[in-house]
Amino acid sequence: MERLRRRTLAVLSGAVLAFGGLLSPAAASPTAHGDQPFCGQVWASLPEAQRTAARDLVVTDVRAGRHACFDRIVVDLRGPADRAPSYDVRYVDAVGELGSGHAVPLRGGAALRVLVGAPSYADAGRPTFLPADRTEAVQVAGFDTVEQVAWLGSFEGQTGLGVGTRARLPFRVFELLGEPGSEQAVRLVIDIGHRW
Repeated sequence: MERLRRRTLAVLSGAVLAFGGLLSPAAASPTAHGDQPFCGQVWASLPEAQRTAARDLVVTDVRAGRHACFDRIVVDLRGPADRAPSYDVRYVDAVGELGSGHAVPLRGGAALRVLVGAPSYADAGRPTFLPADRTEAVQVAGFDTVEQVAWLGSFEGQTGLGVGTRARLPFRVFELLGEPGSEQAVRLVIDIGHRW
C-alpha cells in the first residue's frame, strides 16, 4: 500500500511540475520571429475588399508603424468623417502603376496590393498627397514584416500602394472614422502580422 502511495505521489508531482512548466512565462508567451510574442491573431491572407458609395474622400497621407505583433500601414483620407472608403487589399504576383500598368518591383518575398477608392488629388488635379520618392512612399527600414511601400499612383478615383512583405503573412484591414472637419477624418488601416 505504501508503495502504491509513493508511486501515486511521484506521478502527481511530475504532473504538477509539467503543468507548472506550461504556465511559466517562457512557455506562456512563445516566440517565432526573433523576440516577437505570439498575439493570438486569427487573421488570414485571403483578399479583403469593401465596396461603398463613399464620395468626396481624398488621400492626404500614408504612414507606417511598428508594433509588437504586426507592422501597420495607415492611409489618411480627408472628407466626410462618416464615410467609409472602398478598398481592395490582396496578395498578387506583381504590382503595376495605376493607369499605365508598368511593373513596379518590390523587395520581399510577397507583394500586397492596396487599392483605396479615393483619389490623391483635388478636383482641379492638384495633388493632395504625392510622395517625394515613389519607390519608397513610406520609410519602413527595420520593420519586421514590411520591406517596402511603393506608390502605384492615383487614377480614375483610385489610389494604389504596393507593399513588399517578408513573406505571405496574415493581414487585416479596417477603417477608423474620425470627427467631422478633421484633417484625418477617415483612416484605412492595414496590419500585417509578423508570423502565422
